[in-house]
Amino acid sequence: MSLNNKYSIEATFLGTGTSQGVPVIACDCNVCRSDNKRDKRLRSSLLLKINGFNIVIDAGPDFRQQMLREEVTTLRAILLTHEHVDHIFGLDDIRSFNWLQKHPTDIYAEPRVQEAIKRIFHYVFSDFKYPGIPEMKLHKIDGEPFKIEGIEFIPIRCYHHKLPVYGFRVGDLTYITDTNSIPAEELEKVYGTRILIINALRRQKHISHFNLEEALEIVHKVQPETTYLTHMSHEFGKYAEVQATLPDNVFIAYDGLKLEI
Repeated sequence: MSLNNKYSIEATFLGTGTSQGVPVIACDCNVCRSDNKRDKRLRSSLLLKINGFNIVIDAGPDFRQQMLREEVTTLRAILLTHEHVDHIFGLDDIRSFNWLQKHPTDIYAEPRVQEAIKRIFHYVFSDFKYPGIPEMKLHKIDGEPFKIEGIEFIPIRCYHHKLPVYGFRVGDLTYITDTNSIPAEELEKVYGTRILIINALRRQKHISHFNLEEALEIVHKVQPETTYLTHMSHEFGKYAEVQATLPDNVFIAYDGLKLEI
């Protein structure tokens, strides 16, 4: 699939770590003890600034810290890949955006993920609205392309072991996380992308995430101009050491990295 990149996109890696982040609590491995700031990883999330609108993919437990670090003062929408804690538990912190923008935050998710949100954040959807609670407006993702402010997003069905998750393509950027399997017909949606962001949990094989070798196999199939690896655990290794082993057009992402597309 070849798309003309008709959007001005600035992508910021809010976090590039796995569910426990890096360093891991109580771990004394050489990665967790590294003094290289590129080895410090908050939970994975991506900020897209497209045609002046801020759109976030996933809002995990570090969402507040990430918004403060990047000095984000407006938020148009949040897209959710799936319902695991490290991807949704920051949703309560949209309250400041609700207050500043005077309207609910648009949340895009498939029905199963919406049900999880309603269960976990039940107080948001109860008949009694406690003062100061976050305000969400849920929008259904069903696999078809959808638009936000005229910006088209293409969902890509992937699998996190047996759990269906979504990756997203917008223009020449594709973001895929928490995945270890992509059906061939869905991978077709990625072909022609210039920038591929894909999860690479560690070097050893894992039941529900691509490892480094498997991520590089996807890169070989898709042939993007540039690839950035994300959602890495402390078992991935040190940034500088692993980066030296990668192909010239494959880079390890790190928190705060910005891309202009």
